[in-house]
Amino acid sequence: MLVVLLTAALVTACGSADWSQPRQGPARIGSLGAGFSDPATTPAPESTITPAPGSWDDVHPPEGYRVVLLTAGDDAPTRTLADAVTGWADTEQVDLRTIDATGDQDLVPRVTEAIGMRPELIVTAGNDLVDPLTLVTASHLDQQFLVVGAEIGEPTANVTAVDWTGASYRGEGLEASSVYDPATFTEERGARAVRAGAAAVLSDLTGIVIWLS
Repeated sequence: MLVVLLTAALVTACGSADWSQPRQGPARIGSLGAGFSDPATTPAPESTITPAPGSWDDVHPPEGYRVVLLTAGDDAPTRTLADAVTGWADTEQVDLRTIDATGDQDLVPRVTEAIGMRPELIVTAGNDLVDPLTLVTASHLDQQFLVVGAEIGEPTANVTAVDWTGASYRGEGLEASSVYDPATFTEERGARAVRAGAAAVLSDLTGIVIWLS
C-alpha cells in the first residue's frame, strides 16, 4: 500500500510541475531531415519555406516540454487545430496547459496570461487571436509563439506560423495569402501542421512561415 501511495504522489507531482523553475534536460530530441529547409542558409525573417513532407518527423520535444495552448473560437477549424495540439502533446508527453478564450471580448489579456505562465512555447488556434497576437508578441521577444492555420502581418523572430492553401488568415485589414476554406482544416493536416511547426521552433528556425503542400 505504501508503494502505491508513493507512486501516486510522484505521478501527481510530475503532472503539476512548477513552471517558475528552469526545466532540466535537452532542448530537443532528433534533427530535421533533408528537405525541411536549405541547409546552406538560415531562412530570412518573415520568409516562407515549404518543407518536404515528413522532413520534421525525427524532431521531438523533450518529455515535460512546457506548452500553453491558447485557443479562441468554437468553429470547426479552431476545434480541429486545438485537438491536433492536444493529440501531439499526449503522444510526446508534453506538459500542456490550455487557456480557452472563446467568447472573450478582449483577447489581449488572455495572451498576456499565457505569457505569464512562462511556457517554453505558446501554440495558438483560432483566427480571433491574430490581431491580439500582433499587439503583444513584439513586446515579449523571449517568448516563442507558434500560430497554426493563420499568420500575423509582420511577425518578429519569436512568432512562427504554419499555413496551407485555404488557411493563412492575417488579421483585419490584411488579405490572406490564399482563399480561406474551412474544409482544408482536416485532422490529418492539423496534425502535420503542429508537428512541422513545433519541429521548426525546437530547431531554432523561428519567425518564418511554414507552408504545407
